[in-house]
Amino acid sequence: MDSTSQEIAFEILPVIRAYKDGRVERLIGSEIVPPSLEDPESGVSSKDITISQNSGLSARLYLLKLSNSSSDQEKLPILVYFHGGGFCIESAFSLVHQRYLNKLVEKAKVVAVSVEYRKAPEYPLPIAYDDCWDALQWVVSHSHGQSGFDEPWLTKYADFNRLFLGGDSAGANIVHNIAMRAGEHGLNQSSKILGAYLVHPYFWGSNRIGSEDSNPYQQDILDRIWVNVSPYGIDDPKINPMGPNAPCLSQLGCTRVLVTVAGNDPLKNRGRLYYDELKKSEWEGEVEFFEVEGEGHAFHFINSDSENAETVFKRLASFLNLPSRI
Repeated sequence: MDSTSQEIAFEILPVIRAYKDGRVERLIGSEIVPPSLEDPESGVSSKDITISQNSGLSARLYLLKLSNSSSDQEKLPILVYFHGGGFCIESAFSLVHQRYLNKLVEKAKVVAVSVEYRKAPEYPLPIAYDDCWDALQWVVSHSHGQSGFDEPWLTKYADFNRLFLGGDSAGANIVHNIAMRAGEHGLNQSSKILGAYLVHPYFWGSNRIGSEDSNPYQQDILDRIWVNVSPYGIDDPKINPMGPNAPCLSQLGCTRVLVTVAGNDPLKNRGRLYYDELKKSEWEGEVEFFEVEGEGHAFHFINSDSENAETVFKRLASFLNLPSRI
């Protein structure tokens, strides 16, 4: 074996190790699982689709078990979901996200599209942002059902007047950046984003705020993940939307936002600051803030059946069932 194949380009323990020959070892993350027809716990069905043959962009779709008692099926809110994992691990096809979406779709009664965007370091940012933007455009292209290649779960069951974005951790970061792009450029088919939820959002910056100085080890991981997945600096608006060079949050392209943080999460201060700055801005939407005390980052994935995780799921379900004003 060539000696260069063993040389490490970077490693962020216990997350990822990348070698100079291009190999990548993802050291944590749950197993990949297939979609299912009527999950036994939730009754939710899922299937995988390819959005773009050129890029390989794909997604896993979720639909709850529907009653056949009425021929006029009520349309459901649609959630376009972006998974977390520091832009470099996890997958829309992983076990933890399958469980998460099964549970959320059952509780919220939505159609969900979980996007499998390309990951760093093989595909550094902004590729993940571009993939997620393309996936959103693909979803809204179904609003008029004019293509012969439309996905029937969307054309038949989705209410495009109740379009939501959602994400956890790095996925919540993607939610913000996609909503900002939507505010700047608009969406195809004259569609609009009704709401966006950000759970434990991965925002960061060089100047520490709140309790961020209390754990140098976590600081180092959060710093190093960003600089190794992105060409942007640690104070770029994509990771620090409250920084001095960031565009005004009033440009956010949705009408409602829910920000959720956990009391023991090193990222909680940024989530709170994001809420405060959005509320102070000239953005004309409505923003909510929800904190779960005594829990850490992504706890609702780790202990998804706990009482506090149930509280998070109920809050998300309530948010996703807000009525449309369109």
